[in-house]
Formats: sequence, C-alpha cells, structure tokens
Amino acid sequence: MLHIGINLGFAAHPELSDGDMYHSELDLAVRAETLGYDSVWLVEHHFTDYSLCPDNLLLLAHLAARTSRIKLGTAAVILPWNSPLRVAEKALMVDVVSRGRLLLGIGRGLSRREYEPFRIPLEETRDRFDEAAPMIFEALETGIIEGAGPFYPQPSAQLRPRPRGSFHGRRYCVAGSPDSVVMAAKLRAKMMSFIVKPVPDLMPTFNRYRELYETEHGELAPPIALNVNMYCHSDDELARQRHFEYVNRFFMSNVEHYEMAGEHFAAIRGHERYAANAAYFREIGLEKAADNYAATALWGNPKRILGQIEAIRDVLGDFELTLAPSFGGMPYDQASASLELFAREVLPKARGLRGKPVAVTA
Repeated sequence: MLHIGINLGFAAHPELSDGDMYHSELDLAVRAETLGYDSVWLVEHHFTDYSLCPDNLLLLAHLAARTSRIKLGTAAVILPWNSPLRVAEKALMVDVVSRGRLLLGIGRGLSRREYEPFRIPLEETRDRFDEAAPMIFEALETGIIEGAGPFYPQPSAQLRPRPRGSFHGRRYCVAGSPDSVVMAAKLRAKMMSFIVKPVPDLMPTFNRYRELYETEHGELAPPIALNVNMYCHSDDELARQRHFEYVNRFFMSNVEHYEMAGEHFAAIRGHERYAANAAYFREIGLEKAADNYAATALWGNPKRILGQIEAIRDVLGDFELTLAPSFGGMPYDQASASLELFAREVLPKARGLRGKPVAVTA
C-alpha cells in the first residue's frame, strides 16, 4: 500500500501569534492520525519567519504523547547544526516513548541565514554531514556512538535508552545534489525529495540513487519519498485559485530564505546544482519559476488529485507520498478542510497506487 503522510512547516502566520500558529500546526498533526494518514513529519529551521521549528525531535516527543498510531518523522534533522551524540540520544528517546514510531530523516541544510548564526561556513556542510550521518545511524543500531573525524571526534559512549529495534527501513536522507544522492544510497536510507520540478524531469536523479543503492547493497532501492504541496477542494476552479495563490507565496518565501536566485552558490564546493538552479531562476524570472513550481504540486478536486498521483506512479514506480497541507499563509480552516476531503475521497483509492520496486542496474 502507498504510504501517505503530511509534512508541517511551522511558518510564521500573518494573522496569528507564534503560539497560536504552533497549536494550529500541532492540531493538524493530531487530526492527521484520526483521518488515517500514515505519518506526520516536522521540519527543522531557525531564526526567521520562514519556519519556527528549531527542534523537531522535541516536538515529536510531544506528539508521541498525543497520538498512538501515526508514524513520527523528521524532515529533517539538519546534522551540521547538531551534535551527532545528541541527535542519536534524542532519536532513541523519542523512539522509545513512541513505542517504535520514529522515522529519522536527516539533511545538511542550505540557508546562509541559518548557518551564519551557527558560525558554520557553507563550505563545511558537505564534510560535516558525511561525517555525522554514519555515526548516528550506526549508533541507532548498536547503542554505542563513536567517531574519529575532524569535526566530531567522539570517544566511544554507550547511549541510554538503548535501541528498542533496528532503524533499517526507517532511515531517510534529503537528497537533491549529486553528493547527497551518493550518501543516501551509501547510508542505506530512503531518498527524500522535495519536489520542485515535474517528476519526469527528476527521474535521472532518482534512477541514479536506485543504481547506487543496488550496487552498494545488492538489493532493490526502497521507495522514493516525495514531499509535495497539496490543496484539495470539491470546486476545482476554487482549488486552482487558492492553490496558486498560497503556493506562490510559499515559493517566494523559499527564494528569500535560501537566496535561491543568488550568485553565491557558484563559489561554494558541493553547491553546483543550486548554482545552476539559481541561474535558471534569474533567466526565466521568479514569477515564471513560481508558476512552474505550483504546477508540480497536487491541487484540484479529488478526482484530479487522484489522477495526478496515478501519473506520478506511472513514471516513478515505487514511492511514498508526503503532503504539505499548510503553506503560504493559508488559513488553517482551509488547510484542515483540504486534509479532510483528501482523506475521505482520495486516500482510500490512492493507497492502491503504490508502484512496483524498480530495478535499474540490469
């Protein structure tokens, strides 16, 4: 069955206090379990209105107490901003208190606005991530963390609580750049992708991950985990209007936060893909780029959205789907109604749309 979850971004809301926004997001998470979604994922971001969620594992511990079934995911823990030892400890703790419901997603981050207060240059992010990730995943299996690298020299230490079970099948890695795709495969993690282009345009990246995974581990790669904005309404035209309004706002907040049209990526090792994207945005203009981004998301009445998911399955094969239901200052009553309509009229049918595992090395 197709695994379908939701991803919450905790962006500052123009009409709400930070506290009211937090409780609205958390209420969506709790409601998602009642509606039958498989997982809820929380981001990690710092310092700006773009997102106000500096510790997703802390919030997942809170949700563990308010839910009983739904899986609890990080999308993602940004490793260069965190001590590997503390990530491993907190992950084990959340997994224990949730009775094995944690899905651990990791990433390396991109925004200078976040890295500068941490006093970490972007030039170090690749090496820091590549050093920390294997330490953490190994510790989650053995209960012991150690490392001899230059950034995180770690004497062998036993972690408590001990692991309650293996994290194989529960490892996720945000991957877009070529180096991140290599690491996702090497770490035996599911590749998590935030969709910014039509899925057919991303297939070379997805197939590269599958090829590397098969070669490294001698088995087919797990499902690709897609994160995508979604707005569902019975009135197809109203859905289109609202979706494009809010997703365009969300896209522009991404451009500002990550400086996605900036020229600085070209001078940073490991950021070549982002430099190319920035050049593309400057070439076509941000308004056109925003419309292109909105068109890649899921929107419309239930029939249209089900067809969009089926089209993804036909191109991609095996995948998981995570929906972002609240974005761009969308009122929470609209986000909640969208989630409920999707759960009632799309979710039961969409579960049968999971594709077959894909072999590429043959």
